[in-house]
Amino acid sequence: MIEDNEIKTTISPFAIRKDEIKKFDGKDGYVSMNQIIHKINIGHITDLHFAIIEVVNEFEFITSRQLFQVLKEKGVEIASQEKLNDRIEQLIKSKILTRYYFSSENGDCTYRVYCLEKMGKYLLNSREIECKWQPTDNVKPVSMIKKRLAGNQTILAYLRKVKAYDSYEVKPTLNAKQMGKTFRANGGIKLTKNGKSIELIFEVVRREEDWENRFTERMKMYKDFYENFLPQDSGYEKMPQLIFICEDEKHMVETFREIVKNKLELNKIKLYFSTDLRQNSDTLDKTLVEFILDEETNKYKVVEPELKILGM
Repeated sequence: MIEDNEIKTTISPFAIRKDEIKKFDGKDGYVSMNQIIHKINIGHITDLHFAIIEVVNEFEFITSRQLFQVLKEKGVEIASQEKLNDRIEQLIKSKILTRYYFSSENGDCTYRVYCLEKMGKYLLNSREIECKWQPTDNVKPVSMIKKRLAGNQTILAYLRKVKAYDSYEVKPTLNAKQMGKTFRANGGIKLTKNGKSIELIFEVVRREEDWENRFTERMKMYKDFYENFLPQDSGYEKMPQLIFICEDEKHMVETFREIVKNKLELNKIKLYFSTDLRQNSDTLDKTLVEFILDEETNKYKVVEPELKILGM
């Protein structure tokens, strides 16, 4: 498997491309549960297959590379990415998982996206594993899927590269009390060092259609959450740190501009920004950006703080 620091692309694979569509790459036809039970009974579907299904269920949408990294971190023994791909293919043929890819005028993407199929939900339920998957999940648009994939990558970067890493949450639920709404961030990480903990939550921003207005509506909910925060709100003892994951360096500026333009700054915490490709760094202690107002020029300047808690 290619290591993060060996990835040479200058454009994130999870950035939105013009007129991009999602294409089905799974298996057509019918597979009965009796056929699947037979495969389990003769050992063609093993505990490793179930471990794969559980991770796909947890993350909802995931690439095979991300799946391999999660399994390794969970201590699941699997020899190589190729061996994993073989197991995934078996699950697709049994309609336990399915697969999609993205296509645009610039060509097809180089990776595949995996998610559950109906049979996968049945198997998880048979083991009393919670599964909220429903068929309509697989018709989610490209932008929502790419946000999930970028969130996965960010979680994995912190899990693998930050010594203070403690735990993760795929989709933290937050409560905008005044608006009477609950919403979900695109990832959460708990860091613990010397007995003290800090929670990070990630909001992935994509240049989808009408993204500025969509982002503004999300920020209104974040502003409600932070301005009315009390200990134990949404399960947090202290206010979590919000980090925006943008498509590229220019997009960080565009995202911050929307916050200022709509007067959606958060007074109780700092706002940090990062990008998909910054997650590929060997260490993450210098991957965040902050926009600070210069009192002399009355203009914002970019600062890259070194946060030692994000180091190895």
